[in-house]
Amino acid sequence: MTETRPPPAEPGPATQDTTVRPFRVEVPDQALDDLRRRIAATRWPSRELVTDRSQGVQLATLQALTSHWASDYDLRRIKARLNALPQFTTEIDSLDIHFIHVESPHENALPLIMTHGWPGSVIELLEVVGPLTDPTAHGGRAEDAFSLVLPSLPGYGFSGEPAEIGWDPGRTARAWAVLMGRLGYSHYVAQGGDVGAVITDAMGRQAPQGLVGIHTNLLVTALAGPQPMESEQERAAAEALATFRATGFGYFLEQATRPQTIGYALLDSPVALAAWMLDHDTDSYQKISRAVLDGQPAGHLTPDRILDNITLYWLTGTGASAARAYWESGRAQALAAGQAPPPVQVPVSFTTFPDEIFAAPRSWVERAYPNLSYFNEATKGGHFAAWEEPELFSEEVRAAFRSLR
Repeated sequence: MTETRPPPAEPGPATQDTTVRPFRVEVPDQALDDLRRRIAATRWPSRELVTDRSQGVQLATLQALTSHWASDYDLRRIKARLNALPQFTTEIDSLDIHFIHVESPHENALPLIMTHGWPGSVIELLEVVGPLTDPTAHGGRAEDAFSLVLPSLPGYGFSGEPAEIGWDPGRTARAWAVLMGRLGYSHYVAQGGDVGAVITDAMGRQAPQGLVGIHTNLLVTALAGPQPMESEQERAAAEALATFRATGFGYFLEQATRPQTIGYALLDSPVALAAWMLDHDTDSYQKISRAVLDGQPAGHLTPDRILDNITLYWLTGTGASAARAYWESGRAQALAAGQAPPPVQVPVSFTTFPDEIFAAPRSWVERAYPNLSYFNEATKGGHFAAWEEPELFSEEVRAAFRSLR
């Protein structure tokens, strides 16, 4: 099977700069002053008329979070956190891609490219860098070590903003294969959740030379159509998915159909940006709200870590360009309507986290991926599992790829 895979060809013109350049985050003082000024000048709506989140992000939660943002939160945290790690940029398909590259201190570490989602960024993956690259310092074994590549999606964070349409998940997946080849990795694995799961699934179907396996924690194929509802577990997953589509799908529809419209608010008001990013799924919203209002974080999902991610979006001005990625994905699906996607040609591993939007049962995962090589139901964690439960998430990634070393 390996012999039939296409090599990660370098796209674009022959004059493309393939240099891998060191990168450091710089944060101008005036940008921070402007952020505080805009938060202070916010025109707040009246309080919601219900006691839950059915009308959206609750006023008390958002006011508490943004008050902390403007006063107690260290606006230079993301600079310090990111600059503590090796960062680089390189041009792929005429677009600058930002990525973190942490090589393991252990011999024979397995290269792993991990892709974040929305409303996440590389920030959501920082907590797993230590456990995955240096497992012996975190209760693991040296033979389970990874060398990590954490790219920022096109239009997100410090990656370039596409100036033309066409940067759909398939194109990004091909760019990731080029990136791993450019870094000299001839044997590697890939992991992703949320949008990152879409990219990772696409990589598995493209099966570029060097990719030997994938792991995801969101069953993206279940979002595309109805699934069997024969067992109690299948019915529960289908009900959870239906509830999400009925009550929590607003951000998805807006970004998939009118990203430019919402982009005006996301680029002009930091409070609007924060509200938009908090309004993802009920479980993560409730955990964030408890952390903000009651000081009870779920795992590592603390107010400061939440603000690290929102601040990155604000300072890079990527609210609109990140939203457009949903439009690109929808456009690609429309163009491929009626065409069966190619099968995934590498071993697939999957972890179901109990607080995910829907807890995918093994039967659904096996239906999507007949070549399933690892499956486990974690004991805790939700949609942003790497961010929320980094130790448990790291254990899952180690177990998922252990047979592929």
